[in-house]
Amino acid sequence: MPDTIAEQTTLPSELFMDIDRSGPIPMYFQVATKIERAIADGTLAPGARLENEIALGERLGLSRPTVRRAIQELVGKGLLVRRRGIGTQVVQRPLTRKVELTSLYDDLERGSKHPGTTLLTREMIEADETIAEMLSLPKGSPVLHVRRVRSSDGVALAVLENFLPQEFADISEDDLKTRGLYQLMRARGTLISVAHQRIGARAASHEESELLDLKPHGPVLTMDRTAYNNNGKAVEFGRHCYRPDLYAFEITLVNN
Repeated sequence: MPDTIAEQTTLPSELFMDIDRSGPIPMYFQVATKIERAIADGTLAPGARLENEIALGERLGLSRPTVRRAIQELVGKGLLVRRRGIGTQVVQRPLTRKVELTSLYDDLERGSKHPGTTLLTREMIEADETIAEMLSLPKGSPVLHVRRVRSSDGVALAVLENFLPQEFADISEDDLKTRGLYQLMRARGTLISVAHQRIGARAASHEESELLDLKPHGPVLTMDRTAYNNNGKAVEFGRHCYRPDLYAFEITLVNN
């Protein structure tokens, strides 16, 4: 399951000290502007959960409708999001990922994010026809099947499913919880040289919707990738899905 829900963040009262209660600027707009500024300067970090409307209104001496409209103003701007069972959170800054031979874990670390992993599955299975074809193995060959939820700064970002040849069977649960898959492969002397991938979109499954905190069967971005080492051997096949509001692929096109 995704990481633990963040504690509520109480906005400092001094943030609202210069609100003009008798001027022409609507109160909700002033409150929204103050909260937006707190998001911009990092007082409210991505993923922070705001105190509820009633508590904030009582603390500031404002009506609940005023606070609600201020919050809704920021929801409309894409700065806040309301989540079922969680409350109002500051939106995580979307990760824009260049389509390169890197792993999501590596990209998050490079972007000064804090990658986290929840391991769902680690098992040896027999390759079915599809997996065998992708890894250029005989059907029924033993392969390592791994499935994880990858988070960024505590917010679930992707569900990652991977299949690897038997030579990687020694990759442990602890390895998978603490390091990226490509890091683990590099540590075993395997360098990814070429990959073929397909990017798409589909409706999330019921389980994926829960793991990624999406509306039931909401849209997800998808990427299927087969990676090859410098000898041309297939060493990994992955099927991944990503939250579309927090993730995007970036591709540079060149006219030859």
